[in-house]
Amino acid sequence: MTDDTRTVVEAYLGALLHGAEFERFLASDVVWTTTETGQETRGRRAVRDLIVGLHTQVFDARPELVALVCGGGTAMVEAVFDATHTGDFAGVPASGAHVRIPYAVAYDVGDGVVTALRAYVPMAALRAGLAGAGRPADAVPAS
Repeated sequence: MTDDTRTVVEAYLGALLHGAEFERFLASDVVWTTTETGQETRGRRAVRDLIVGLHTQVFDARPELVALVCGGGTAMVEAVFDATHTGDFAGVPASGAHVRIPYAVAYDVGDGVVTALRAYVPMAALRAGLAGAGRPADAVPAS
């Protein structure tokens, strides 16, 4: 089971990081939860659009994988969100600010697809850093 989980998550991450169709690794009823807010996004298309929006519309992002840990049906990724702010984010208009924010995502995997993603992202700190007058966003402390 651990090998199956690793295979699915590595394939998903490879597709995501190389601009390929990563949504094929998502269950049709996949659920994304932003843990800081509890906000949920449901369904393959909606989760895909959320991820694509964050990586290409709100930010020009280059996520950096730090670590991947897998166990029976569960995986955890530690990463760095390295990006330039290019679109509206939580009411903050595009600023061109560069950000480097550590984050983690937990994945549930079943039947060869990702069934749930829980994103541990310091959203409030990211927003505050982008909104801060004269304060560089990459100085945002990690939560």
